Amino acid sequence: MSDKIPAVVSHLVSDEAKRMIDVVAKFVEEECIPADPVLEAQVGQGDDRWENHPAIIEELKEKAKKLGLWNMFLPKGHYKESPGWTNLEYGIMAEWLGRSRSASEACNCAAPDTGNMEVLAKYGNDAQKQQWLKPLMDGKIRSAFLMTEPQVASSDATNIELDIKREGNEYVLNGQKWWSSGAGDPRCKIYIVMGKTDKANKDPYRQQSVVLVPADTPGIKINRMLKVYGYDDAPHGHGHLTFTNVRVPVGNMVLGEGRGFEIIQGRLGPGRIHHAMRSIGASEVALDWMLMRVNDDRKKPFGKLLREHGVILEWIAKSRIEIDSARLIVLNAAHKMDLLGPKKALKEIAQAKVLVPQTALTVIDRAVQSFGGAGVCQDTPLANSWAGIRTLRLADGPDEVHLQQMGRNENKRGKEATQKIQWQREKTAGLMKKYGTQTAQPGANIRHAKI
Repeated sequence: MSDKIPAVVSHLVSDEAKRMIDVVAKFVEEECIPADPVLEAQVGQGDDRWENHPAIIEELKEKAKKLGLWNMFLPKGHYKESPGWTNLEYGIMAEWLGRSRSASEACNCAAPDTGNMEVLAKYGNDAQKQQWLKPLMDGKIRSAFLMTEPQVASSDATNIELDIKREGNEYVLNGQKWWSSGAGDPRCKIYIVMGKTDKANKDPYRQQSVVLVPADTPGIKINRMLKVYGYDDAPHGHGHLTFTNVRVPVGNMVLGEGRGFEIIQGRLGPGRIHHAMRSIGASEVALDWMLMRVNDDRKKPFGKLLREHGVILEWIAKSRIEIDSARLIVLNAAHKMDLLGPKKALKEIAQAKVLVPQTALTVIDRAVQSFGGAGVCQDTPLANSWAGIRTLRLADGPDEVHLQQMGRNENKRGKEATQKIQWQREKTAGLMKKYGTQTAQPGANIRHAKI
């Protein structure tokens, strides 16, 4: 809880935020986690699961509202709708939400709604906020973000092809989208759609725009729901949609034509931090389950408890180190966002985005291995958790895209690093001459690189 906040950032967390973190932790541990199996049971296994909104969610939402646990994700200083927490403070809260399947939605802090609400709060006009932001913030409706497309390499968003053409007082949309998370939910009433309005623009980053499309607009077809390692995530779902002459008013354009990249960058930065901190929470749950399993005195492979096998204690120790290290990476990114905004924290956000899912998958996999067959079935939350987090290595940009960008930026220091090392070697040579030392420098015969 609040007493476990890393010491290096504790002074950045207000007393009121620490109190609220304790409230969040208690709510998740005592209300949400016990409710998770109920949620799954209420969704069911039949074809009607796409219409079965779990009643337990609405009960949890009412409890969360009474506790003041509502829309915590909008950072103070950036949004007038903010409840008053910084990115760092909410990051710690989000870690707790990540321990439960139901907790984020119960607090109206679930993706993709959080990012969509940020788009509307930051870029939407008054009419758009009144029509869509207010019901989203009230938890009355849900939303989906439609960016990725099946026929192109969407890791490079300039490839997006969905056509947005103006005809009089309307925009007409034609094309496909997939991995439209949330599109299966009957409460999903609005799609935030990225497409191309100006294919001929010489600047590839000014060709795209973002437009608001009501989910019941004629011409939209949900072709299928995609599965994630066998999970269809009903009733939320991940839709493959087709747009055929879908018409919306020109007033549904967000910010203006050609501003799509600006909008999605503003949306994805904070979202990556939210995903990362929830993944830290899932890692902590996995470690808890592993600890339970290795101390179960009913299970004694080769006559010994699992904890008595040396490799298991090593797994536990490594998991503790890795989780704590990853947490600091994310909180550092969140703090830089608080100080300078997402655009100035791109490197730190990318570090968190790449590192945390990999760390979480490693910890979860160890927990699965400790359970044996039980770890890969529905008797623990581990298999579902692994499947969900594995997608984060693709969502919001594949790891490789972020690593390439970070590598390019880091490599810009190559000339500076070379000059520093050369200067140090030259000074060493001067000192050796001064003191009559003949010992050769390591690498002295290596030719200096030209950068």
